[in-house]
Amino acid sequence: MPEGHSVHRIANQFSRHFVGKRCEVSSPQGRFAAGAAQLDGKRMVAARAVAKQMFLEFEGDLFLRVHLGLYGAWDFAGMISSAEALSEDGDGEESLSSIGAPRLARYRMAEQEKAEDPIESFPPDPVGQVRVRILTEDTVADLRGPTACVVEDPAGVQRALDKLGPDPINDDGPEAEKTFVENVRKRNVAIGQLLMDQAVVAGIGNIYRAELLFRQRIDPYKPGKKITVKQAKALWQDWSKLLHDGVRDGLMLTMDDLSPADHAKAVRSRKDRHWVYHRQGEPCRVCGTEIRMADMAGRKLYWCPKDQK
Repeated sequence: MPEGHSVHRIANQFSRHFVGKRCEVSSPQGRFAAGAAQLDGKRMVAARAVAKQMFLEFEGDLFLRVHLGLYGAWDFAGMISSAEALSEDGDGEESLSSIGAPRLARYRMAEQEKAEDPIESFPPDPVGQVRVRILTEDTVADLRGPTACVVEDPAGVQRALDKLGPDPINDDGPEAEKTFVENVRKRNVAIGQLLMDQAVVAGIGNIYRAELLFRQRIDPYKPGKKITVKQAKALWQDWSKLLHDGVRDGLMLTMDDLSPADHAKAVRSRKDRHWVYHRQGEPCRVCGTEIRMADMAGRKLYWCPKDQK
């Protein structure tokens, strides 16, 4: 499932290439035909991500709310002029490289961003089961497999926002931090489970959950009520740092203070990016203890039993 940084990067892509433009909206698959008809021909006026949900605002107080869920993805094609492009690394995951002027191309934005071959003509034909297509004169976005794809009015958007915890990209100030601390410390639920609850804090998924808890040396089974104020604040501040880094860089690199050579290696290879995630059975990078894996609320949890007592 895409984590918070991916959804913010998708929203940024819409801000660069769609906001301010009149859009043709359709549903090649047909399942969103009625919603597409409400938005077709309207100008997109804003794009915003909160937690793992994105809100595309169109004139007339209409919003397209999208939650990618486990299988959703956006494909962008056309004159893409992002400051970042993607090149595949040895693991099949993408790393960043610089590009210059806009180019006619197609790439996918989901949990992993995937560069594709340049396209020869625009717009390209829809590929697969496209729920919604948003087309301007030079850029197109195709959405597949979302958990939610709904047209909302402002009241509906507010109801969705009211269910979400704080998101440090949108607000990392003292009030947001206070809300997070209170959300954690009022619950007698394992902190490893609380961090995945989008009503507690926005945007954290399985990778960031494991890495945040290791970086702060916190036992993932420790109840929220027993997390100190100092620990909760440290988690919030570290989450803000990692999320801002992920939005900027386009990948989840959760190991700090790497040498230039190790940093370059981590950018190239996913297995060199994390402290504990997906490293079950391997030695802890700090103490050498075998990293463990267990199920927590239906998701795989990774931790070091020595460093996270």
